[in-house]
Amino acid sequence: MKIGVLALQGAVAEHVRLLEEVGATAVPVKKVEELDDLDGLVIPGGESTTISKLMHKYGFMEAVQEFGKANKPIFGTCAGAILLAKQIQGQDDCHLGLMDIKVERNAFGRQKESFEVLMPVAGVAADYPAVFIRAPYIMEVGENGQVLAKHEDKIVVARSGHYLAAAFHPELTEDTRLHKYFLDMVKEYRS
Repeated sequence: MKIGVLALQGAVAEHVRLLEEVGATAVPVKKVEELDDLDGLVIPGGESTTISKLMHKYGFMEAVQEFGKANKPIFGTCAGAILLAKQIQGQDDCHLGLMDIKVERNAFGRQKESFEVLMPVAGVAADYPAVFIRAPYIMEVGENGQVLAKHEDKIVVARSGHYLAAAFHPELTEDTRLHKYFLDMVKEYRS
């Protein structure tokens, strides 16, 4: 399985390392044509507006939308979840608009309110170490989606078909279980 990590901003190397630890061939993606031979894609955290501007600048917006519409799995973490969402609270438009979720940006506060918590994630772990940094949360999940985790009654991990979104930064831990879950999704959609 070859999984790309969109390498425009964020903790790219950390995602690559965890994906390789669970058995994937992982590559940073800096050019649109690199999407062609991928089985899955991770959109890392960072700043969603900045990543969106860079995606437009380098032609990734339509290319990633086509990638998703071709039933290739995409995993968005933190800002990546915002980029995937069909709706963003307080905004008329969205970025990629691929995943049927509504998100609230910076829902857990600013940088200084960052925190880490052990939490259950359905199908992944009873004790996943989630790192929240200026994290969004998922307000709503479409009718075909699944809520996989909540923190303080807010949805923080959801899946809808071949899309996976996490409000936190799984790449900032040594825990590979969420990346393994995504790799299993990729295998499921490839077969």
